[in-house]
Amino acid sequence: MKKILNLAVLLFLLMGQGVWAQESLIEKIQKEGVIRVGMSTFVPWAMKDKQDNLIGFEIDVAKKLAQDMGVKIEFVPTAWSGIIPALLTGKFDVIIGGMGITPERNLKVNFTIPYEYSGMSMVAHKEKASGFSSLADFNKKEVLIAVRMGTTAEQAARKYIPNAELKLFENETQALQELNLGRVHAVVSSAPMPVFHALKYPDKLFIPLKENFTREPIGFALRKGDHDALNFFNNWILSMEAQGFLKERTEYWFESDKWEALVQ
Repeated sequence: MKKILNLAVLLFLLMGQGVWAQESLIEKIQKEGVIRVGMSTFVPWAMKDKQDNLIGFEIDVAKKLAQDMGVKIEFVPTAWSGIIPALLTGKFDVIIGGMGITPERNLKVNFTIPYEYSGMSMVAHKEKASGFSSLADFNKKEVLIAVRMGTTAEQAARKYIPNAELKLFENETQALQELNLGRVHAVVSSAPMPVFHALKYPDKLFIPLKENFTREPIGFALRKGDHDALNFFNNWILSMEAQGFLKERTEYWFESDKWEALVQ
């Protein structure tokens, strides 16, 4: 019996040492001196300026995070449909890319507390969607809606306008091009992109709904099992809220057009 107890204690100690010896993501980032951020382009969350540099709300957030951690940053642009698998296979450390927190995604990754909120909006073609002013107007089998595949925009379209026919695209640029050419009635996407796009083409496009038809929390996504990293990111977000950094960046990117000259 004593030998069995001693063996049990030894196994417990070895397991404990394994847990304590496991390197956290935060330790790894600090040791390597760089944080690798997975992202995808969504206006104005992340996009290219005239000099082909990444700019946007997410870019500012990620750069500030790296600065506060005292490390360099490496952005890893990734197709949205494969961004969670890429995270899980270690192609980058964290997703900071306007990702809505959903139960389905949360089964695969851990999310931080929200650092921003978004919602679904719609930009429509004036001729094809003439007279449309409600979700009910778009919820018809003859209506074509363009969305970016694998996004919460796709989920929202399937839930709120289930009778419409969806045309799925790998990136938002393709979906918007389809709308500009008059091949679909509307594009569903996260605010404020639909408003900005309608303002660029006022002769062809309009905003049919007065308000966003969903509201969703946005969080960093990271691999499961690293409570140290989750704790650090959560507290960093709380700190940025207290300091007013997130409010300032939200006002600049989502409530003004000061940045538009950078990308036109």
